[in-house]
Order: sequence, then structure tokens, then C-alpha cells
Amino acid sequence: MRVPSFRVCFVCTGNICRSPIAEAVFRARVEEAGLGDLVTVDSAGTGGWHEGDGADRRALAVLTENDYELDHTAREFQPDWFDELDLVIALDGEHLSTLRDLAPTPEDAAKVRLLRSYDPSEPDDLDVPDPYYGSMDHFHECLEMVESASEGLLDAVRAAVADRGVRAAV
Repeated sequence: MRVPSFRVCFVCTGNICRSPIAEAVFRARVEEAGLGDLVTVDSAGTGGWHEGDGADRRALAVLTENDYELDHTAREFQPDWFDELDLVIALDGEHLSTLRDLAPTPEDAAKVRLLRSYDPSEPDDLDVPDPYYGSMDHFHECLEMVESASEGLLDAVRAAVADRGVRAAV
């Protein structure tokens, strides 16, 4: 069995809405691309408010409606995780700043990117708005933004894995 060669962690505020949605969508893309044995996908929050809780029921509902699977327990991002991660994907600019401030080295800070920076439609606003205080429509919009950016992110991860000379198992 191969150890995954590339690790991606999605980060939002509480790790119950945006980042679990991104985790589920991107994990599905990774599996569809045949990279599941080479890429690990997970998520965390910048704070520990919901640590130990499951994903928001509305996030789970929108994922289920769109045939995504998620087994999730919220957790708080820890700075020592940078050693093990290749990409830390922030869901908005505030998360980006917080994560870069937590990074122990400039190399670790460089691992932090905004999810929508990978969106091929080049949106004017790179934030994925927090749907928590909104309606189900906000959760659907969140999912659409995540899906749109996931293809570009997958291309970047696929290229990084190929640069390492690692091939997916057949």
C-alpha cells in the first residue's frame, strides 16, 4: 500500500459548513481522477468552537442532494500540521490571513491559497461566503463555488503529484 504523497486541508471558520463541503467535493474529484491512493483530503477550522461536532445539517443535506459523501468531525487547525501538508486551502480572505499568520515559516505560509483562486471563471471576489446564517440557497451557492474551483485545484494537484514522479495505482 502506498502512502499518500500529497495532502490538502480545506479551512474555514468553524469547520462545519464551507470546509466540509469543499472536503467532500474535492475528495470526490480526486477519486474520480484515480488519485485517491496518492492524495489525502481533509478539513479544519480556524477556531475550535465546533470541535467534535458533525457538519451542519444543511451542509450535509446539500451534499447528499448532489451525491457527495461526507463522514465528518469538526476540528481546529493546528500550526504543527504545516509539516505534513502540501496545500492549505482557505475559503475566504480572513482565513487566508489567519493561516499565513499561523505558519511557522515563509515556506509554510506559501502553502496557503484561496480556493477560488483556482476557479477558471476568474471570479472578482475570491471569498466563498459563509452560508451558516443564510438559507439553503446560500448552501447551494457555496457548493456551486466549491465545485467550480475544484476542477482547477485538481489540475494543480495532479501536476504537483506528477512532478513528484508518482503515478496512481492502476
